[in-house]
Amino acid sequence: MIYADNAATTKLSPHALEVMVETAQTAWGNPSSLYGLGQAAQEALSDARARMAKILGAEAKEIYFTSGGSESDNQAIRSCARLGAAKDKKHIVSTAFEHHAVLHTLKRLEKEGYEVTYLPVHENGIVTAEEVAAAIRPDTCLVTIMFANNEIGTIQPIREIGAVCRAAKVPFHTDAVQAAGHVKIDVKDMNIDLLSLSAHKFHGPRGVGALYCRTGLPLYPLIEGGAQERNRRAGTENLMGIRAMVTALEDMAKDMDKNAAYVQGLRDRLIAGLSAIPHSALNGDRVNRLPGNVNFCFEGIEGLDPSHVLLAIGRPHEVAHGSLRLTLSEENTQAEVDAIIKAVPEIVSYLRGFSPIWQDLEAGRRQHLL
Repeated sequence: MIYADNAATTKLSPHALEVMVETAQTAWGNPSSLYGLGQAAQEALSDARARMAKILGAEAKEIYFTSGGSESDNQAIRSCARLGAAKDKKHIVSTAFEHHAVLHTLKRLEKEGYEVTYLPVHENGIVTAEEVAAAIRPDTCLVTIMFANNEIGTIQPIREIGAVCRAAKVPFHTDAVQAAGHVKIDVKDMNIDLLSLSAHKFHGPRGVGALYCRTGLPLYPLIEGGAQERNRRAGTENLMGIRAMVTALEDMAKDMDKNAAYVQGLRDRLIAGLSAIPHSALNGDRVNRLPGNVNFCFEGIEGLDPSHVLLAIGRPHEVAHGSLRLTLSEENTQAEVDAIIKAVPEIVSYLRGFSPIWQDLEAGRRQHLL
């Protein structure tokens, strides 16, 4: 089996698994308990918080542990919305191709009286800082733009967007679920106020994530209950998952340059191979994308409903529903990429073989769009 869906989830690293088991055996106490076993767990929790903060260029007190990216996105966005409402500011700026954890939260807020500007995305999958600046209004309470797109892998000019928001005194949140562990992130240098990440995207366990929130910015709890996470997120902390997450992120950060160069080589080889398929097109910027992301449209294939991401970058409906995302990791090999390059054209040809749309295209009854 060749696994090429790392944007969906990654394999748990042996080191992260080792730390999970070790934590279960030696630090299984409740971090909120005052006796020795609980305090040992609290020390391990504090250590994990400090280590994650160091990787992100943050302070330990700015890191909050959550169940994953969706929860972190929700808490960041709703906190800024609540803060804005208190100041009679109920306008939010985002993009048309955000992850649904962001888009669905924004749609809910629209029903609660907020106004959202969804910036259009260029064909290369990039939004410019100038476009963000033009969308900010006196009543804007938040800008939320993803670091890297989960479908087409394009990386946004985060530092520049953050600078625009900082100058306008508007909080800037970025969903970095796809980026964390794969590209360098420094929240201070990049002018980021809030950042979401999820462990299972960089060889950590599922069900655990983190939210960075800059000091001085109020963070309101989504989950009420105990006083965990400094009263910002109730529920006994998942210490096994948290320590494994931090371990996985440290390992990815340590080997980031080497892994990125290797995976990018595989990516470029795969892009070149799939580009040879007639009437195909790479989605998103050719260079400014995540190291392992490959996303193609193949004309004449009748697939599922097209994604909002492909429609946002201008792909026609009849082209967008014939798309394929392949996402590689450092565990993939050149032989596996070559096998994919051999298999995909055969599959495309097979699917086109019983497509009425392809038959019309080949007969000249329709005009090719790719």
